[in-house]
Amino acid sequence: QVQLVESGGGSVRAGESLRLSCTGSGDGFSIYTMGWYRQSPGKERELVATFHGSDGTMYSDSVRGRFTISRDDAKSTIYMQMDSLVPDDTAVYYCTAFFYGIRKWGEGTQVTVSA
Repeated sequence: QVQLVESGGGSVRAGESLRLSCTGSGDGFSIYTMGWYRQSPGKERELVATFHGSDGTMYSDSVRGRFTISRDDAKSTIYMQMDSLVPDDTAVYYCTAFFYGIRKWGEGTQVTVSA
């Protein structure tokens, strides 16, 4: 059983905030490999933010300073606080993690930001 469950997506106006959550479970799951990608229509799936090592973080240039990721090891859950949202942030956001060294994906959660 490998499962990544996302929540927190929705529709907001520019300047507002959302907080995404992703809980992982299954054999071989490692919370330290978790991160977030997003995909907009007509575009490739792109990295948004990921954990680096045991306590570091990495962000794409487009979200750095606006998005913040964190994790709760006891709950096997990661979060992404998204502030100052802009229409270009509109996308399906995917949680990802490695299970036994293989990348797995959640089903995605839609984030829509209107001007």
